[in-house]
Amino acid sequence: MSRSGVYRQTLTGYKAFHPTDLPPEPPLSLDGELSLLLSDADRALGAINTIASVLPSPELFVAMFIQKEALLSSQIEGTQSSLTDVLGADEEHIPTVDVGEVVNYVKAMRYGLHRLQQDEFPMSLCLLREIHDVLMQAVRGGMSTLTPGEFRSGQNWIGGANLKTARFIPPPVEEMQAALDKLEKYLYQENDLPVLVQCALIHYQFETIHPFNDGNGRLGRLLVTFFLVWRGVLEEPMLYLSAYLKTHQQEYYDRLMQVRNSGNYEAWVKFFLEGVITVSEQVVSTTKRLQQLERDHTDRLIAANAGQEGIRLLRYLMQQPVVMVKDITKALKISYGKANKLIATFESTGLLQQINHGKRNRRFAYKDYIDILAEGTEMTMDDTANG
Repeated sequence: MSRSGVYRQTLTGYKAFHPTDLPPEPPLSLDGELSLLLSDADRALGAINTIASVLPSPELFVAMFIQKEALLSSQIEGTQSSLTDVLGADEEHIPTVDVGEVVNYVKAMRYGLHRLQQDEFPMSLCLLREIHDVLMQAVRGGMSTLTPGEFRSGQNWIGGANLKTARFIPPPVEEMQAALDKLEKYLYQENDLPVLVQCALIHYQFETIHPFNDGNGRLGRLLVTFFLVWRGVLEEPMLYLSAYLKTHQQEYYDRLMQVRNSGNYEAWVKFFLEGVITVSEQVVSTTKRLQQLERDHTDRLIAANAGQEGIRLLRYLMQQPVVMVKDITKALKISYGKANKLIATFESTGLLQQINHGKRNRRFAYKDYIDILAEGTEMTMDDTANG
């Protein structure tokens, strides 16, 4: 048996992994490099909290960062869509199944945060099942066969075409349920480990238990945000950690397997903390650039005599950067003709551009804003237009 668990032969011939309980024994060694990384990660999260506290309207940026996290996390699972596709989607316009999956991720994030913050619902297996139910809803009218909101009742696996060729086989159902119950208890267990280290361990343990038929990776990454917000170390859900996990996707998988095979929790925690530091710095930098963009474009609109309605439209575009004329009429409570004139002003000043063809159902994008947000998602607005 390794520090993290043991592989056991089943009656049907394959070997499934049985994880040990958290926290690890012997205890994690947080000296030397890990101690320095932890200090840097705490400061990095503190910088996010600081910049969020001074934003005049943090909800504008939070909404966009949630959608970026949703896109990146879904891309890790092979989803092919751009940020522009996702930002332009609504209940009546889901262009592809892939976009629908990202939209579901956004809904799941918002649902979970609302339950934790407004409803004061406890972090629990019950909440995870509720969030999974939102995450895995069928899109474009299809029927879901992935049992949304229900823990698996059979054996699953990771990698390979079947159990014989699988890269990793999680615990059988009976052991899975016992491991989940102990993981839930660990969420509330008082110990000396820092919250970020606990978060890294919880993500690893959840991915190793793999309790659902599908959606485990996405829900496990959602769990990172939920846990950090719930424990109060992240005041706003602005940490899109999936940016780092996607960039280092193979190492991400390898570090998780390294814990299972050799019990090296320290290497996984190191990787996780490096991700928190890297993405936190990106969040702060991106937020400052978006703030500067807002100031520059406000000045441009004032020079163009766009009036108060022009400023209101700019702020709306920072919540919804892909719009149609009807969206603007509804959001600003103005006539269709006035909305068209505003769009013409925004087009002439370079703030909006039409991204589809023709004069019917025109869609416009706030290109400069989207391009900043889209960095790291591989596809920019121009890529979408060319594709």
